[in-house]
Amino acid sequence: MPRILTYNVHSCRGADGKLDVARVAEVIAQARPDIVALQEVDVRRARTRKVDQAHAIAERLGMAFHFNAAFHVEEEQYGDAILSALPVTLVKTGPLPTLPRVRGLERRGALWVEVEIEGGRRVQIVNTHLGLVPVEQRAQARHLLGGEWLGHPKCADPVILLGDFNATPRYAAYKMLAARLTDARKAAGVRRGSATFPSRLPMIRIDHVFVSPSIAVSGLHALDSAPAKIASDHLPLVVDFTVT
Repeated sequence: MPRILTYNVHSCRGADGKLDVARVAEVIAQARPDIVALQEVDVRRARTRKVDQAHAIAERLGMAFHFNAAFHVEEEQYGDAILSALPVTLVKTGPLPTLPRVRGLERRGALWVEVEIEGGRRVQIVNTHLGLVPVEQRAQARHLLGGEWLGHPKCADPVILLGDFNATPRYAAYKMLAARLTDARKAAGVRRGSATFPSRLPMIRIDHVFVSPSIAVSGLHALDSAPAKIASDHLPLVVDFTVT
């Protein structure tokens, strides 16, 4: 049974202020995932000692990876990654819309790969990180639902959309996505234990996994071990699934 994990790693800077890529990799390894979606990954940034965090984490886990830079300045990059020990093929990377008249908004993007799971079935995986402003989130959700992403003919069931949406289930962006796909929490029948933020005392659900009809979810939980509570400001969200 495949296991997928989504994790905002906060540039590998923990709740204790310590920068530690190895610690983040160890937390991920605790969950024993087959597929890993990461957000807020630094690549060769001066602020994080110019480490290629996507490569460093993938190497420690023995996984292949694909990275999408939501923005870059010269050699410095920042964005999202998908890692997997299963056969994985990059399908698409790209930016999400923003509000050009609003200064200071962080650029966002999405990353789409195809992963071959047991039995030769192929699953479309889309990892993203939405903005903080609700009107921006709605525009980004509409874009993801459109013909370039979830509405693309190649992005056919089975599909998993996951990441940090910066939106609780009360937000319009969440509702837009949940109208197309099913929240894995609902699919698993889970009511507790899935809050991911803030990591030390998780109170809200802003990290989500959405699934298409042929994805059967058998388990979902936030990894709340002692190391996970410190390694980032988010907890990893872990989902077990099969393709029916």
